[in-house]
Amino acid sequence: MSEQQRFHSADEVLTWMDSYCAKKIQPGLERMQSVLTQLDHPERRLKCIHIAGTNGKGSTAAMIASSLQHAGYPVGLFTSPYIQHWSERIVVDGEPIADASLVNWANHLYPYVIQLEKETGERVSPFEWWTLIAICYFVYEASPWFVVWETGMGGRLDSTNVVYPLVSVIPHIGIDHTQFLGSSLTEIAHEKAGIIKRGVPTVIGEMDEEALVEIAHVAQAQKSRLYQWDKEYTMTGQGDQYDFVSPFRTIAGVKIPLLGEHQVRNAATALMTLEVLRQFYATVLEEDEVRVGLEKTSWPGRCEVISSQPPILLDGAHNETGARALAHTIHKHFPNRRIAMLIAMMKEKEVEAILQPILPFVEKVVVTQVDDVRALPPSVLKDKITSLAPELMVTVAGNAEEGMAELRTSGTPEELILVTGSLYLVAEVRRMIQ
Repeated sequence: MSEQQRFHSADEVLTWMDSYCAKKIQPGLERMQSVLTQLDHPERRLKCIHIAGTNGKGSTAAMIASSLQHAGYPVGLFTSPYIQHWSERIVVDGEPIADASLVNWANHLYPYVIQLEKETGERVSPFEWWTLIAICYFVYEASPWFVVWETGMGGRLDSTNVVYPLVSVIPHIGIDHTQFLGSSLTEIAHEKAGIIKRGVPTVIGEMDEEALVEIAHVAQAQKSRLYQWDKEYTMTGQGDQYDFVSPFRTIAGVKIPLLGEHQVRNAATALMTLEVLRQFYATVLEEDEVRVGLEKTSWPGRCEVISSQPPILLDGAHNETGARALAHTIHKHFPNRRIAMLIAMMKEKEVEAILQPILPFVEKVVVTQVDDVRALPPSVLKDKITSLAPELMVTVAGNAEEGMAELRTSGTPEELILVTGSLYLVAEVRRMIQ
């Protein structure tokens, strides 16, 4: 494609991305800043809630966006990865970006990324491209009042970290992406805390002391007021109703539609973020609007029961913390249930640390792989499972469709099918079922 040519369809944009964009994760803000400078910094017009973290950032983002929307504010939401369709990355008031809008802003940005390569020899990554598309769409076309802005990986060098937000949010920090973020909680926390800006309030969820110390250190250096789980705010209750308690007000009778005890903490983090917006940015949020917004939150593929005959539980647990949260959810919500698992994983993951919390609940396993160069070969995954749990029956399926067919054929209507290990696998199975 020459500089004069233009995209005519979303498929053309996606095909160009596959062939042109850098085939690697490339932390750093230089490429983003170069293009945004040429665009006269549209990102400065966004009123962002910036969210980073190892686990929980997506569901926290969804709960914040849903609550603001039900309070009457137009809300943009930028998240990754998508589950069913690429357009889920960029959403306004629950409506994904249209094909025509993608084409329009791809055409607008194309000359700038080509010029970037000419001047620096560097190409944008797919995530940098999506981030630029989102900024242009939100600023020049959709014009939401707020944008809930989720990092891709890390924070300090993540391409989303070009905004100066209203509030920074870090729901949780654990060990993941160690090849890019560091091997210790302190190193990873330092990278995530890179979204904390000078004078901007920060809300943090539950995390280990090692990560907490580093975040508090960065917040203090940035003169950022810190709101910490179980210190400045908490959530009390059980069952399906909770009371949120903060320095500013208590909201009673909160219902959380997402399964898992960890989602209670994520909901509290979302509510504390909303309270910061209410207190310091003149955001009108009535209690009933907040309750309804939380209750109507949908976050596909995360502890999601998508079928009843047989019951199918989807959860993209892809690190140790996520696996432990999934195990806790199974123990609480599916006690004494026979469970068969379909699983695929990526090569770079801590495979044994992810498997260990889940395997005690499982009676049989089908391993498969997703269509990605980073996918762990099923034979390797099978050997890992067998070494950890020799008593389990483990078979291999060539793909997700074969794996689901095998589990449905060999199982009973009451047996729970668990699909986990990779959001890519969860997305594939979800599309298949729906």
